[in-house]
Amino acid sequence: MPRNLRHLRLLVAVAELKSVTLAAEKWHVSQPAVTQALNKLEFRAGGALFERSRTGLFPTSRGETLLRRVVSAFALLDPIAKSISPRLLTSLTYPQLQALVAVSENENFSLAARQLGLAQPTVHRAVTQIEREAARSLFERTAFGIIPTRLCQSFARAARLAIYEFDQADAELAELDGGEAGSLVIGAMPLSRSVLLPSALARFRQCYRDMAVRVVDGPYQGLLGDLRRGSIDFLVGALRDPAPIGDIVQIPLFEDRLALLSRPDHPLAMRQTVSVEDLLAYPWVVPHQGTPTRDKFEAIFSAPGSRAPSRLIESGSLLLIRGLLLESDHLGCISHVQARTECDRGLLRQLPWETDAYIRPIGLTYRTGWRPTRPQQKMVDLLTESSRKASSITTCPSEHLETEEAM
Repeated sequence: MPRNLRHLRLLVAVAELKSVTLAAEKWHVSQPAVTQALNKLEFRAGGALFERSRTGLFPTSRGETLLRRVVSAFALLDPIAKSISPRLLTSLTYPQLQALVAVSENENFSLAARQLGLAQPTVHRAVTQIEREAARSLFERTAFGIIPTRLCQSFARAARLAIYEFDQADAELAELDGGEAGSLVIGAMPLSRSVLLPSALARFRQCYRDMAVRVVDGPYQGLLGDLRRGSIDFLVGALRDPAPIGDIVQIPLFEDRLALLSRPDHPLAMRQTVSVEDLLAYPWVVPHQGTPTRDKFEAIFSAPGSRAPSRLIESGSLLLIRGLLLESDHLGCISHVQARTECDRGLLRQLPWETDAYIRPIGLTYRTGWRPTRPQQKMVDLLTESSRKASSITTCPSEHLETEEAM
């Protein structure tokens, strides 16, 4: 898709006013300039964007596809741009947007230029042009580099989300011609990486053989920040209660509960019952502070007069937890869904401790107003199907669990 912002604004004006003449008047350009802009857009977009009739110009299906994304992009970008300087609505270019985002993220012109594959003076000039139109500095120059102002941070975030909408337009236009474009970027928390994503991604690849897919893992706060900036399409994993911020949507898929684990020959693994004091007698490996699983784990020891375990190793890595439990007397706390696979393989043993009261919702998190492309929606549907299987694991009969725990 062409990324000429002036041409795209003319596209929106023609759709709204149904007239080339009126669009030209609105943006103070000549009628031939509007016609030329539409011709260039149609050539790059792969087909006609408007149907011409006696009553005006009306978007084709291809035009509607492009317009939905372009309108969304400008709805994100224009309020903050106008608040900085109304002149930016006509002067701002797509390369300037890219430069602003890159410099804001890297806090360094050289690193931003390397990221964009441009010369450093080119990036510096693009940002300077925005600042000149804004009649203010958007970055604070310090001895350690440049730091975006709060206003600049808001502008860069809006710019990044607008770029995301343009990228979505590329993917949807390619679909109209039977091709694949764009990418799928998933933020994955521990449970989803081992349980939900493998089967869903395998089935997704059968439908979309060439689409680029990237799975990003990391701390929740980092994933959430990338989601809100438009670097990630959606998150899969434990939901937060309450939601950490108001511009995201959380969709539950199923409920999971805790599992307290040990190696198969651990002293507690042979018991029919264990007490809180038994649990406190051993060191633990548990998820990081602030995660839903950690909160549920700490609730076990929240009774009056009880004390929290003190010998803790914090990690969300299932490989590390498994290895540490097998090599020592450590106990572990992870998702029941993840634990079931380890127990079925005979690698770990679930302790006889009732955890049905310690439930956490597992689901999807995405930005408010997010409109997935068809491949993205397909992945969401596949994850929803995979969650039904995971849900059946979490609600397995209690007799089965008792038999397993008594082994």
